[in-house]
Amino acid sequence: MASAGQTPGTEVPAAEFRNAMSHFATGVTVVTSVGADGTPVGTTANAVTSLSLDPPLILVCFDLGSVTLRAIQGHGAFVVNVLAAAQRQLSANFARRGLAAAWDGVRHRHGPTGSPRLDGVLAVLECTVEHRLPGGDHEIVIGRVRHVETSTAPAAPLVFFRGGYASLAS
Repeated sequence: MASAGQTPGTEVPAAEFRNAMSHFATGVTVVTSVGADGTPVGTTANAVTSLSLDPPLILVCFDLGSVTLRAIQGHGAFVVNVLAAAQRQLSANFARRGLAAAWDGVRHRHGPTGSPRLDGVLAVLECTVEHRLPGGDHEIVIGRVRHVETSTAPAAPLVFFRGGYASLAS
């Protein structure tokens, strides 16, 4: 196993940390909410994990400059939309750093909290904000899952690994 050979107590350079974490395969989601003006917002996120079953909690991490984070802070609710392998275009659309995602042609409907649910995704987890915590250059948002919806269609998940999309071996 390759090692950067860091000595205890020193900081790992950001590029090395990013490279190491890219070796951890993750699912791909689009987290959506509603902006102060009522327009939908969303961002591609893979820093998402379940946190607790009782109560049902999910953890999502956002860059401090995220438009979606600002919307969630104001709206108090969000949706985690779990993407299928065939939805790479949605991932790319909502990953546009510094630019608003294009909602033209993105089929969605508003759930009980008012946040947008994307059509055709593998799963939808609709949440209200339970806690917000500092996390370096990110904010950690813990959401209480209020509503879930899962697809019955047989589809593989969209997976991200080593800086690109990957497939699951069967």
